[in-house]
Amino acid sequence: MQKRRIGQFEVSAIGLGCMSLSHAYGSPPPRERAEAVLLGALDAGYTFFDTAAVYGLGHNETLVGEVLGPHRDRYVLASKCGITDATGTQRGIDGRPDTIKAVCDVSLRRLKTDVIDLYYLHRWDQRVPIEDSVGALGDLVKAGKIRAIGLSEVSAPTLRRAHAEHPIAALQTEYSPWTRNPEIAVLDACRELDVAFVAFSPVGRGFLAGESHDPSRLEDGDFRKTMPRWQGAALESNLRLYARFKQIADDEGMTTAQLCLAWLLAKGPDIIPIPGTTNPDHMREDAAAAGVTLSPEGMTRVDEAVNGETVAGSRYPPALQASVDTERMPTEAA
Repeated sequence: MQKRRIGQFEVSAIGLGCMSLSHAYGSPPPRERAEAVLLGALDAGYTFFDTAAVYGLGHNETLVGEVLGPHRDRYVLASKCGITDATGTQRGIDGRPDTIKAVCDVSLRRLKTDVIDLYYLHRWDQRVPIEDSVGALGDLVKAGKIRAIGLSEVSAPTLRRAHAEHPIAALQTEYSPWTRNPEIAVLDACRELDVAFVAFSPVGRGFLAGESHDPSRLEDGDFRKTMPRWQGAALESNLRLYARFKQIADDEGMTTAQLCLAWLLAKGPDIIPIPGTTNPDHMREDAAAAGVTLSPEGMTRVDEAVNGETVAGSRYPPALQASVDTERMPTEAA
């Protein structure tokens, strides 16, 4: 797989988001299938794996540590703090320095490693100055517990404040043809500061991959059931949008998931998508997207068909949206 850079690290152009193996999309897959995804990803050329303390409240970090720990020299490891208490077992946004440092120690044990390569503040706790939270992460760098600092779901002004406190290696937020918020300001800020951009949910939480179009068939506990884009008239509109998107993929000779990833890779050499899946075949399909080329005409067609004006519904319900410090599209205005 082609390579891209995050700070001091060279990583596969497409990374693996591990969240769905433990969290948010209903019941986790059987252990055997989770292992097949993780170990198969190493064989498929992935060298960048992304987890977090909050995913399954420890389940995901433990899984990654147990399965990939013996291969620690083969990949760059990213994890996150900031959405759990100090024990890493209770959910809640907490960016206090002492909590950040305590959660890091918990994560190191779960991940069976001495150091986390890239450690994100998963959400900015707006009760705590961003400088204080990033300062705590800087202390972890000095202590040798983490190698680089990342931020997740923050705005361009917050990124600049954080970067003035300590260099930021990566910023992670949702980005795909149907979630264009980073294009408002944060992508420009990342490029100004030489911060890599990591795109999560790059296939629209499965929607643009042709999956999960019927919310009644989603498992209990799948948080897409609560998302506005899967509801009522918005869903009907987005299904028509998907049909246009699939036609572009067919014309380009790739799957719709690969079209999403190829589109992101073509948006800039500083963008690293991290699709997640519980299916080993889909994991390999995603990896293959690094080897396809989207035509200039295809780029234009995607941009015209799927964008902030044509997608119906905000990306989060109001309670979740309130926790996100990013610039909003006009359709997501509070």
